Amino acid sequence: MSNTNAPSSPIPNGAPAGQPAPPLQLNIQYTKDLSFEVPGAPEIYVTLREQPRVDLALDVQARPVEQGQNVFEVSLQIRADAKVGDTPCFIAELVYCGVFTVNVDQQQLEPVLLVECPRLLFPFARNILADITRDGGFPPVMLAPIDFVALWQSRRGPGAQAGTQPPVGVA
Repeated sequence: MSNTNAPSSPIPNGAPAGQPAPPLQLNIQYTKDLSFEVPGAPEIYVTLREQPRVDLALDVQARPVEQGQNVFEVSLQIRADAKVGDTPCFIAELVYCGVFTVNVDQQQLEPVLLVECPRLLFPFARNILADITRDGGFPPVMLAPIDFVALWQSRRGPGAQAGTQPPVGVA
C-alpha cells in the first residue's frame, strides 16, 4: 500500500526538512579498544582467597571527526587494575566511543561533548567492563554512576566558567 501522506524525506542530519536539527544526535557507538590481561594466570585462580581491590581510572576525550564540521568522536577511556596485596589479578582497558552530531552554540559545545555525550555512552561501557571481568573469571566490576558534570568542572579548575578557558579534553 502506498501512503500519500508520507512525511517529507529526512535530511542527512536526521531532522525532517523544514525542522531544525536536533542539538545532539548519536550517530554510532562502538568499542574502539578492549584489552583484558591476567598476568598471573593460571596460578592466580588457584591462590586467590579474597576479593581483589580494583583501582579505576576514567578519562573523557573529544575530537572533531572532520575540521569545520559539527561531528565529533567522544571516547570514554576506562582502566581497571585489580590486585590482592601486591599481586596483580587483572588489568582491563576499554576505550568506548560514540560519533555525535552536535548542533549547539560554541559556548555550549564543551559541556555537551564532555558531559552529555559520555553520559549517553556510560551504561554501555559499564556493561562491557562488567562482562569482560566476569568472563575473565573474576567478580564483575560494576562501575558506580559517574557525575560527568563534576568531572568536567574539576578538569577546568576552580572558578572557571564556560568559555573562559580553552576546552579541556577536546582535542
